[in-house]
Amino acid sequence: MASIKVKLRPSTVEGRTGVVFYQITHNRKNRQITTMLRVQPSDWKADEENLFHDVPDRSMTQSRIDSDVRLLLRVISGLDRSGADYSAEDVAKGNKLPRNPISVLDYMRTQIEVLRASNRLGTARNYEKTMSSFGEFLGGERLPICALTGHVIANYNAFLVRRGLVRNSVSFYMRVLRAVYNKAVRQGLVVQSHPFTEVYTGIDHTRKRAVLESVIARLHRLELPEGSQLALTRDLFIFSYCTRGMAFVDIAYLRKANLQNGVICYARRKTGQLLSVKIEPCVQRIIDRYSVSESPYVFPILTSVDAAEAYGQYRTALNHYNRLLGRFSDILGCGCKLTSYTSRHSWATAARNHDVPISVISQGMGHTTEQTTRIYLTMLENSVIDEANKKIIGCLA
Repeated sequence: MASIKVKLRPSTVEGRTGVVFYQITHNRKNRQITTMLRVQPSDWKADEENLFHDVPDRSMTQSRIDSDVRLLLRVISGLDRSGADYSAEDVAKGNKLPRNPISVLDYMRTQIEVLRASNRLGTARNYEKTMSSFGEFLGGERLPICALTGHVIANYNAFLVRRGLVRNSVSFYMRVLRAVYNKAVRQGLVVQSHPFTEVYTGIDHTRKRAVLESVIARLHRLELPEGSQLALTRDLFIFSYCTRGMAFVDIAYLRKANLQNGVICYARRKTGQLLSVKIEPCVQRIIDRYSVSESPYVFPILTSVDAAEAYGQYRTALNHYNRLLGRFSDILGCGCKLTSYTSRHSWATAARNHDVPISVISQGMGHTTEQTTRIYLTMLENSVIDEANKKIIGCLA
């Protein structure tokens, strides 16, 4: 079996960095593969064939070396399994080490452009946020995507925690970065090494977002100035609740062409899943209230049909919508802050309280898995739990 040694070739000019290279030895013959990695001789621990542990930004270079060695070992293992004679030269020819590998940040930029071209502007925005955060962590270092190891990810995780981010926020960045990495794997740019297995990529149960049906009814009955922004906000919230928790982004982009024969037919912008909702009388009344406009949209939220401009209008409208819902929280005194998510969570909770099966709730909300629906339903009302407990211990009386 061939062996690999990692060595440093010093520069002929004193004080300059040396070049890392890999020496492949087989049947007493050597073959060298020169890398683009440069290291100061004083930072190199020759007997252990790696960098000293106290070298600044050590993880970036060392991760690349470790990744390259793993790739070479796979080549050697494959040649050994073939049973045929081979040379050190064959190992060198069979290696897939990229000469000028694309960096993580450069790859993310290309993916952001692809997302924008596909009008997936929300996902592109998430990629941009993650790229900015990860770039700050790298501190100007160029990290090849093949060097995105578990060690690097663990350090990035610690970096985010030190910044005071909560678990769900840390998980957000990890999930986006994992999606980027997995896409690179599918494109053959890197060999899958599962670098995210030791960090949290789930979603913690958040604070209760649902409100009682009685609160929804009070909001529906509120007397508000016709044509006011408060009236529009209330109508959009009730519309969402009455259409099985339609997300605000889907309401904003909802077109009159989506209304067909008494049914709303639309594709969720988050998942692309096709949904249809019967237009009940209360829903029709809200639609009719805003149908006089010449706009192709059902509601006066967006005015542009240009994808980028419309997305900007949506983001502005969402912020405005949540601010006004905050005012309704005070008016109703419901004990929690109303947001664009509240109508969706409240519909799911109301359906559960009416003994609707989780499978039906999940399908009605357009969830891809029932696990997502269960997250919505985790936070039961204390009164429901107290009543259940009262029944359980009633036999002791």
